[in-house]
Amino acid sequence: MKLSLSAAAAACVALLPGASATIFYAGVAEAGGEFGAWSATAQVGTGLPGRFGVDYAFTSASGVDIMADEHKVNLFRVAFLLERMCPLSYGLGAKFNETHFDHFKQSIDYITKTKGAYAILDPHNYMRYNNPSSQPFSGSVIGNTSDPTAATTAQFGAFWGELAKRFVDNEKVIFGLMNEPHDLPSSLNLANLQIAIDEIRKTGAKNLIIAPGNSWSGGHYWTKGGSEANSNWIHKLSDPLKNTAIDIHEYLDEDFSGGHLACTQDPVTNLAGVTAWLKENKLKAFITEFGGSNTTGCVTMLNSMLDYMSQNEEYIGWTAWSAGPFWGPNSPCCTDQAQLGSLEPGSKAADGGPSLYDTIWLPVISKKVPAKLQWSGLASVNGGALTSR
Repeated sequence: MKLSLSAAAAACVALLPGASATIFYAGVAEAGGEFGAWSATAQVGTGLPGRFGVDYAFTSASGVDIMADEHKVNLFRVAFLLERMCPLSYGLGAKFNETHFDHFKQSIDYITKTKGAYAILDPHNYMRYNNPSSQPFSGSVIGNTSDPTAATTAQFGAFWGELAKRFVDNEKVIFGLMNEPHDLPSSLNLANLQIAIDEIRKTGAKNLIIAPGNSWSGGHYWTKGGSEANSNWIHKLSDPLKNTAIDIHEYLDEDFSGGHLACTQDPVTNLAGVTAWLKENKLKAFITEFGGSNTTGCVTMLNSMLDYMSQNEEYIGWTAWSAGPFWGPNSPCCTDQAQLGSLEPGSKAADGGPSLYDTIWLPVISKKVPAKLQWSGLASVNGGALTSR
């Protein structure tokens, strides 16, 4: 929904004279690790565990190379499925499919160690586990005690404790706790996020954590929803190291889904409420999903959104949706299902014409990658030294 703000409210979220607004981390989401599990009949187990390199993949080295070396991005958000990392026969928790984890770690190590960039670990599960066949709606809500098939909040904590332990020595890894929780009590979302933070910190990991809201983590809806509004809950998260940022998604089409070609929702207006909330609670945020088509209206709004983040100190990073090795001519968002390709370098539309990489990434988004970003040290809500490449 579009927020209607008074001039006074809008003024309170504008960049104040002398304020220091800096984007420390900028890049792309890498979809593909969650691919290959879809079933038109919601058949449990479809595509699980799946064939690495055939049904799914995390990144392509060539794509990462181009993004990091040519476009100088320093952040990649890498999606995976909980059901592949923790097979249904094991259940969600600290026992992993080690072959799958090794494939995932190779992608993360390539980004962070070979290319020297930062990587967000992204369980692309909508706060659900056990049936990704019709995502984003299938599967049992984690922690739902009325569902005997649901993984528990404690199991979610155990999962994050184990994953954190495996990356505790890699300061360039960022723990994205969950992609787009939705349709669950906000109190349960908070409980799941809090146990994940607790178990991560028990390992000694100092890594930056990013925590999503309920309701698809939509920035436009952050202060909406009455008592269930994210603005009533997410600031209650406690991190002893105070190194947790907020994970926000924001699309520009009529229903904020990212499914439509036309951009009709002004991001500057729609982000004002969550920005004011971030300021009030002294919190920082990443927008880890946003996108638009190559229409004139979308180009204008994408530029406005990227400028808005760079001008408001509450925002320290972003990843555009989406690159990834398995999109082919299909599009990750914003095309009314037209096959216009993705943000993956070298991708093409179904007719062989320019892809969203050519029409959106190159002329619009890549132009907003800051000349200086953080390339060394622990990822932090406070950022780090800025250097160019």
